[in-house]
Amino acid sequence: MLKNKSIIFIILTYIISGIYSLLYLFFPYSAGSDKTISFLITSFYMFIPFLSAFILQKFIYKENFKNIGFNFKWTWWYLFSIFIPILFNFFAFGIAILLPDVTFSPDMSGMIERYQKLFTEEQLNLMKEQIAKVPGVVFFAGMILQTIFFGITINTVFAFGEEAGWRGFLLYNLKEKGFYFTSLITGLVWGLWHLPVIIQGHNYPDHKITGIFMMILWTVLLSPFFTFIVYKTGTVISASIMHGVLNASYGLSIVYLKGGNDLTVGITGMSGMIALLISNILLFIYMKYFDNLQEVSNSGSMVNNPKIAI
Repeated sequence: MLKNKSIIFIILTYIISGIYSLLYLFFPYSAGSDKTISFLITSFYMFIPFLSAFILQKFIYKENFKNIGFNFKWTWWYLFSIFIPILFNFFAFGIAILLPDVTFSPDMSGMIERYQKLFTEEQLNLMKEQIAKVPGVVFFAGMILQTIFFGITINTVFAFGEEAGWRGFLLYNLKEKGFYFTSLITGLVWGLWHLPVIIQGHNYPDHKITGIFMMILWTVLLSPFFTFIVYKTGTVISASIMHGVLNASYGLSIVYLKGGNDLTVGITGMSGMIALLISNILLFIYMKYFDNLQEVSNSGSMVNNPKIAI
């Protein structure tokens, strides 16, 4: 049983996550200023996959932790990690604006309405004042710069907590199964792992149960891009950057939208799913006819064979 590293990792990660999630019984997700503790609990929840991978790699299997992609060598593919999440948001925005109950909201009133349940009245008033002082183009440019800055710094640190497990230990031990099978399994495991935070209202505050299935679908659609970037760079750091920027970019897809709900608009809504589905088709065409992952980086031991089966 211990020889099946992937299954052991999944079981251990879910057990630790389940025990850790009991903290929500004492500090449930709440709005406004009382949300600080539950936010910290959710943030540190992201390090559980890293903890599982570290325990198994170092103490159970006694193997070098660097083997699962903990290395760094510069490549232009890191720009892919930074800008693809932003493009996903623009794509999702364009699709959402076509929905019958969604309209363009240049005054950002729609975004303010969405945050009413998350922020206090004082925080909302401060947001309105800041929006009124800054021209729309400058505000949006600032959002993009802020997304990149926080995405590649503090968000990447927390995202590494997940990626060391998903695109590190798990992907490393599944890589011989082929690109899409590996992506599917990591996507399913990754999505289901979000269950404790989704039922607390994270990402889908108005549809907590439906949100569980939406999150799994979302991570499955995202997973090929994470697998791709890790194979191209040979490190989970690239996936951590992509994950960090993605987490920081959510506001870009809804800032100028009014209408819809958490199931239909935004990068995690149906518009985002459609954008990712189309993007997956484009990725498949690119790999099959223009790349086929023949240029996988040999900078680390993450991927030893550059010919990855699709």
